[in-house]
Amino acid sequence: MKRILLALAASAAMMASAQAANIGVSMALFDDNFLTVLRNGLETAAKKDGLSLQVEDAQNDIGKQLNQIQNFIAQGVDGIIVNAVDTDATAQMTKLATAAGIPLVYVNRQPADVETLPEKTAFVGSDEKKSGTLEMQEVCKLMGGKGDIVVMMGELSNQAARQRTQDIEDVIAKEPCTGIKILDKQTANWQRTQATDLMTNWISAGLKPAAVVSNNDEMAIGAIQALKAAGMKDVIVAGIDATQDGLAAMKAGDLKVTVFQNAAGQGAGAVETVNKLIKGEKVEKVVDVPFELVTPANMAQYEAKN
Repeated sequence: MKRILLALAASAAMMASAQAANIGVSMALFDDNFLTVLRNGLETAAKKDGLSLQVEDAQNDIGKQLNQIQNFIAQGVDGIIVNAVDTDATAQMTKLATAAGIPLVYVNRQPADVETLPEKTAFVGSDEKKSGTLEMQEVCKLMGGKGDIVVMMGELSNQAARQRTQDIEDVIAKEPCTGIKILDKQTANWQRTQATDLMTNWISAGLKPAAVVSNNDEMAIGAIQALKAAGMKDVIVAGIDATQDGLAAMKAGDLKVTVFQNAAGQGAGAVETVNKLIKGEKVEKVVDVPFELVTPANMAQYEAKN
């Protein structure tokens, strides 16, 4: 009988542990190559640690994302991970989770309130001040410090898009890159098809840039498609993320520069961080996953990472 009682107690403890490992995840968008790698990283890490994830697609809708977070709270989840649709709307999410006493971890997209995150809240991602800087410095080198460029921006509601664009401007404001001028900069919302249309419009308007500097690989690939269709060769195209498609474009000789953003590493870091917060352990408010420059010379080592 004693053995039976001990077994039942152990079983109950295991059930409680499983219940305590219930984490709600709100992703900005499922239909995005980079975010798919991030989501897979979250799921792989959770499976390894024996945690249960409930992953929802906000479909790039801030209202839907807020509803998802409210639903997670109503369900009594033990932790929440958010890949924000709009990084300027995170204060409300933080307020909701904090009021409910539920640990909250933002991943990949830096929340606007990162400097004032309360207890049980953290951000896991990469320092965007380095992403566009690494990208533009390499483009500058390839251009010999002079010439015209166009800049493709991500969604302007996203901190990463704003910071990466600022990085580009900061680099060309200093030697040895002051001979580089921006002909135009416009958003293509991280999307390949929108970038193809934008590049086509620039070409039709008579713009002849020496380089296209994109906030991500998807838009860079869209630009490459438009440049090829117009028969424009020798234009340097650069992106950020080092996605599988981006590396394939580099292998083909079309993408000259990208910057590795460790999506799987960010996912694993977010799961580890929220799990520590659930257990009451202390964590850093900002967990950095470094960016790394990728060129044709070192791209082989990054192909296995995606």
